[in-house]
Amino acid sequence: MPGPMTRLMGGVPDHRSTNFKASGVRLLAQLQPERMALSGMLTAGACGVGLSVAGPMILGMATDLVFAGIAGQPMSDDDKEQAVEGLQGRDDGRGADLLPGRDFTPGHSLDFDALGALLLAALSVFLLAGVLMLVANRLSNLVVNRTVFRMREQVQAKLSRLPLSYFDQQKRGEVLSRTTDDIDIVGQTLQQTMGQFIDSLLMIVGVLAMMCWISPLLALVALVTVPLSVVVAARVGKWAQPQFVQQRRSTGVLSAHVEEMYTGHALVKIFGRQREAADTFRVQNETLYQADFKAHFISGTMQPLMLFVSNLNYVLVAVIGGLQVASGVLSIGNVQAFIQYSRQFSTPLMRVASLANLVQSGVASAERIFELLDAEEQSPEPKLPLRPHQHRGLVALENVHFRYEPDKPLIEDLSLTVEPGQTVAIVGPTGAGKTTLVNLLMRFYDVSRGRITLDGTDTACMSREELRASIGMVLQDTWLFEGTIADNIAYGSSREVSREEIEEAARVAYADRFIRTLPEGYDTVIGHEGAGISAGEKQLITIARAFLSNPTILVLDEATSSVDTRTEVLIQRAMEQLSHGRTSFVIAHRLSTIRDADVILVMEEGAIVEQGTHHKLLSAGGAYARLYAAQFARATDAIN
Repeated sequence: MPGPMTRLMGGVPDHRSTNFKASGVRLLAQLQPERMALSGMLTAGACGVGLSVAGPMILGMATDLVFAGIAGQPMSDDDKEQAVEGLQGRDDGRGADLLPGRDFTPGHSLDFDALGALLLAALSVFLLAGVLMLVANRLSNLVVNRTVFRMREQVQAKLSRLPLSYFDQQKRGEVLSRTTDDIDIVGQTLQQTMGQFIDSLLMIVGVLAMMCWISPLLALVALVTVPLSVVVAARVGKWAQPQFVQQRRSTGVLSAHVEEMYTGHALVKIFGRQREAADTFRVQNETLYQADFKAHFISGTMQPLMLFVSNLNYVLVAVIGGLQVASGVLSIGNVQAFIQYSRQFSTPLMRVASLANLVQSGVASAERIFELLDAEEQSPEPKLPLRPHQHRGLVALENVHFRYEPDKPLIEDLSLTVEPGQTVAIVGPTGAGKTTLVNLLMRFYDVSRGRITLDGTDTACMSREELRASIGMVLQDTWLFEGTIADNIAYGSSREVSREEIEEAARVAYADRFIRTLPEGYDTVIGHEGAGISAGEKQLITIARAFLSNPTILVLDEATSSVDTRTEVLIQRAMEQLSHGRTSFVIAHRLSTIRDADVILVMEEGAIVEQGTHHKLLSAGGAYARLYAAQFARATDAIN
């Protein structure tokens, strides 16, 4: 049963093993647009491997040529059979057993011209092979970087299509981990494995063909160890894969915790929760350490195991090859070439095995990316979106039902009509559905049943861009990006705006005065999330941003919660000016800020229980009166 520390970590991580085959195939499918470059890479790689495979055979021919010169030089100018018989008679056959079947001429010394030609051919072959492998590597880098570029574009496009509910349910650090770390790991995996893996496979095929051509028996001996290598690689990979999956999940959980603690570091210090945050970090870091250690330890055993198998193969080839040379079946050059081939055959197998841990980590990261790409998207835009004939700000909710979770209703059969130019205040206890109502209006969430219309047009039949362009929204939580104050205000407009328009919006929002007291005025650069200015000043800038967008409908969700009383009064005056001809929705906890609203809606448990003006609702003595009395009592207590 999960304990408190597990809950702090965001739940129990999923230990299910990734579908390695499906995720790997899907990752390879990402390379499909690069078919031409892949074809060029494969062609250059195949030619380079072919030349590399031919090199040992040429060197083997050079060895046989040297042996022939050394063997033939001390002999008389007899024919080959007589020379061998004479040599056998002189040394009791020792050494002469190596000569039958060898290409040498009695009485002739080493042919340096032929030897030079062979060595020059070998040098040319290896040089050309290196150039072709360089071309193949260049094309491989091109393929990988283009593929990763497209994956980043896919993730970015997917994030823009995901509903707000996805980000409500996911930790920001987890989303960031998928969109940055996991994509980087996939890129590194493709970069380091694709070229080497293809070269290794081509090398295995080419070397195997040459080994069979030289000696089928020795080739069979060399192949005896291949099943053992496959079993070792498969078994180690099966043990390591779940650990790599857990490693990536633990990384996401740790990133989410660090991101939360960093963004909320002031609150952590205020409430003295540094030790608890550090303890949580230690637990998560230990979980990541264990998963990372197990994954790399298990996968790290593959290379020494494969090296043992390779050395076993080398011993078998050397012993049996030596016996075949002694019996005259093979020449020394052929055995030399075969030993080189056996090494070349073992090296790519070891390379593939050593890349296994990297491949598993990359596929685990790819699966996390595909989980993001497969997440349920917001409902598609209508093929032929409708537009209101005239933007007046008439909003109507008709029998609206909504629930965040299927078994927990929140808003049931809500109907409401807001006339153009009205200021509607929405009040109620926490969880009553005030912000949900605004989210439905903005289509951050879609209604379960019923419909919402804007100027007679169903918002579900409008494009989201068209709908949201008609609505200016200021949230309780401000968001400012790193840049000048002028740029932050101009962010509210979809068109190019002049400095005069920016300053006018700031004046209307009563932000102009404090902005001009800053060192650079409107050109003052503020830090990330508005670092360097107060919370109230941030709110004024975001309100100016909303005013600049000149929306038909204005939504203020606790927009004055972070400003002082004097600034709040100024904003209320500005709101009175801006509300002319503009429908306004104001969500407020402080009831003193909504006295002059045209309509006050009192919500409880997703339903409107009262509506009317401030004085009418107070005289009714219902839910609004109780809320007002409770706030007045708290204010009196605070004064006393």
